[in-house]
Amino acid sequence: MFYKLVYFVFKLLKRYPKILPHTLLFSFITVFLILLAGKIYQIWDNDPDRGAIALQNGHFKESYSTPIYLQQGWSESDSLWFYNTTQGSALLPYDFLMVLQQANSNERFLSNKNIDKFRYLPQKPTFFNPDALPVGFVKETYQGKDYIGFTCAACHTAQINYKGQAIRIDGGPSMADMAGFMKELEEALRATLNDGKQQAFIKSVLALDNDYDNKDDVIADLKTWLERRRLYNTLNHSQVKYGYARLDAFGRIYNRVLQHVINKKQLATLLALITRPTGQRLLTDSEIDNVLEGVNETIIRDDQFAQIINRLQSTKAGYPGLSIRQMLSVRNAIFNEPNAPVSYPFLWDIAQSDYVQWNGIASNAGVGPIGRNTGEVIGVFAILDWKANDPDFSLSAWLSGQKNKKQHIDFKSSVDLTNLQRLEAHLRKLQSPQWPAILGKIDKVKAHKGKLLYAKHCQSCHELIDREDAERLVTANMLDIKKAGTDPAMAVNSVSYTGKSGNLKHTYQGTDVGTVIIAESAPVAQILTAVTKGVVATPDADKWFIRRWADWAYTLAMSFTQNEIKTSIKSGNYTPDTTVNPYNSLLAYKARSLNGIWATAPYLHNGSVPTLYDLLLPVKKPGDPDEGEYRPDEFMVGSREFNPEKVGFKSTGYTGFKFTTIQVGNKNTGHEYGSTLNKQQRYELIEYLKTL
Repeated sequence: MFYKLVYFVFKLLKRYPKILPHTLLFSFITVFLILLAGKIYQIWDNDPDRGAIALQNGHFKESYSTPIYLQQGWSESDSLWFYNTTQGSALLPYDFLMVLQQANSNERFLSNKNIDKFRYLPQKPTFFNPDALPVGFVKETYQGKDYIGFTCAACHTAQINYKGQAIRIDGGPSMADMAGFMKELEEALRATLNDGKQQAFIKSVLALDNDYDNKDDVIADLKTWLERRRLYNTLNHSQVKYGYARLDAFGRIYNRVLQHVINKKQLATLLALITRPTGQRLLTDSEIDNVLEGVNETIIRDDQFAQIINRLQSTKAGYPGLSIRQMLSVRNAIFNEPNAPVSYPFLWDIAQSDYVQWNGIASNAGVGPIGRNTGEVIGVFAILDWKANDPDFSLSAWLSGQKNKKQHIDFKSSVDLTNLQRLEAHLRKLQSPQWPAILGKIDKVKAHKGKLLYAKHCQSCHELIDREDAERLVTANMLDIKKAGTDPAMAVNSVSYTGKSGNLKHTYQGTDVGTVIIAESAPVAQILTAVTKGVVATPDADKWFIRRWADWAYTLAMSFTQNEIKTSIKSGNYTPDTTVNPYNSLLAYKARSLNGIWATAPYLHNGSVPTLYDLLLPVKKPGDPDEGEYRPDEFMVGSREFNPEKVGFKSTGYTGFKFTTIQVGNKNTGHEYGSTLNKQQRYELIEYLKTL
């Protein structure tokens, strides 16, 4: 990657030998001054409460005082900058979400009560957040229009409640129910468009006097964004219900990529191959032609895909009028069911880790973090203004392998690469949270005994690290899914899910064991790698030309120079990649350092075990005696009330999301390394885990 960038700069210097050096010097001085001002600006929001507020009679009848924060290496301004720094996400136009009401009431969709229902975190107005948006919701501007989108903090900020006191954990796993939030957002938009809410909505939007001048524009955009959110929910429908505290983020990222990569010819072929239970074709050639009429040949735009979905369900003459069940057959032919939800990972020590994500799919070396975070923003509603251009030299076409194609995909998007690099650098200061006294004193005698048990049963996989060591390196210890015995769905999907590659067909892409040629039907992991290269190589379209390229060069340079992680092979006991199966190593899960593990319930990668105590119990198998202690087969998720004895959240005695462990994707099997301990030893080990 580095040598390609050097070659690209050399080529520009050769073409413009007199003008370019002076232009570059001016550009870099300008960028330096802008970045210096940005550093000063970054510390202006220093509200002592970090925007946090008390809440009375919230969801599940929870009430708590103003949340307190633990010492994690971040100041007040550090937290608030993290919460409110944009990354390029555009969930909905700003004007719309600010005034949108819930489907069945006149209450704002973003009311504190509704936000708490989905377990996002309400905030008060602060300097960076004058509109009092929840943690991780932020105002984003792209191409002259304002949106509200997500930041990293929406999924990676935790809260623990204990006897009326709340504790915020920066970088901790969110309790958010994003799937439920998106479903009710679609319902609210539909209710606004179709019933008596429409006129009041239009009046409120126009009163903001921002992006809309008349009611026709408001209605047109309302229809557009309803279709986009409906399309997202349709493509990502899953038989495995997520509930609180988890999401199949990779499955949803994969589907967004496939939606924007597939071309018209490939889509027509897939639609022609879908059959009914009788074996007959679901769609005739004539119906397919009608459904795809007017669609671009090389790349299908967002609004065109929404139109395709509408036409498939339309009963008008010439359209097939498919049922919901038939639409799922269409979805399954083109996309993949995101049926492997996992807990939101914690973010402390992520910048010091060699490989990240539950199955180690992302190397953290070099510009790896930029690529990883680009994929994340694609998944959380980056605007993807990708289009086909006639061939001309472009870095994005070159790096994504398209240089010999008849047309090139231009990967213009709202993804903010500069902020992604800054956010990753910001995480280097974040430390794991230490057990607070408010949850009870740690029994030092029990903890010492637990330390010996940890050394015997845990430490070979879960290394001990010093949270304050600036030079720490956290090694992912990978364990084959068959050896781990935990639910395989996430790892298997990451390797087995495939899709149409569009213009990336027959392009070359590197793997750890050599270069591969992307087939027409290819692993989505392969396609995602090519796409993220293209997006990373595309400077920010919202900046003027010189700053655009100067910022881009600075961002990549900082990614290389500030990142201490070097390229290395994975550690652990896993099946290695081969030229026949270049993604074998992804069929494994990562054993993490357990610093701050007390604040990351529920446990296992898919959140299938409610507490640390339960994790040390065996799974009940046929023939086991009924009177023994076993991991629960079902429990409630959603409450933030903490159980300091077993270490986890309240999991019984209220009506939350009922987690059942029967389905693949929800299995609570495997990792039974503590099951040989007696009850006293379990509590000793837990006491030591509190100290990490």
